[in-house]
Amino acid sequence: MNSGGDSEDLRRIQWRSRRGMLELDLYLVPFAAHRYAGLTRADRAAYRKLLEHGDWEILDWLRRDSVPSPDLARIVTLVREAGARD
Repeated sequence: MNSGGDSEDLRRIQWRSRRGMLELDLYLVPFAAHRYAGLTRADRAAYRKLLEHGDWEILDWLRRDSVPSPDLARIVTLVREAGARD
């Protein structure tokens, strides 16, 4: 059962996932809409941290196999894999 705070967090994340760059939106918007709610707290925190980075930086990470930040590697992999399936 979601609390009001969880649904507010989800709406905020969905809004922040809309970046205005089609290539990036194709990864982030569906991920936020369909996968974010099922993430662990740690993965949610990592996704929020990911969204603090610039669009080109995030897109580069999603397109490559390496992420310079070890604490973001897992969430980038999850977003990348979800984009390949969705």
